[in-house]
Amino acid sequence: MKTVQLRRYQIVPGEYEAFVSWFEEKMPPVRRATGFEVEFAYGVPEANEFVWAVSVPGDRAEFERVEAAYVVSPERAAVFEGLPERIASKEISYVEGVRVG
Repeated sequence: MKTVQLRRYQIVPGEYEAFVSWFEEKMPPVRRATGFEVEFAYGVPEANEFVWAVSVPGDRAEFERVEAAYVVSPERAAVFEGLPERIASKEISYVEGVRVG
């Protein structure tokens, strides 16, 4: 069992490319180092939209425990240090897999 969180971002106009470059370089390694797996990431450049999912083995309580530790981790602080705000808005929800085919 794993718990998956879907994250949808509206990126600040003019910041899409910089955000994606930063994300690709920084986010998967820091999330993995703190107990997560990045499931996927997709962008819609012309709409300044970015959607990605992150998971943790276990139930929602375990996800929330790992997330709480991540938020205060020095690893997270390091990748966000001095970074301008590039996310205008976000929607975050837990999702369940659906069998296809």
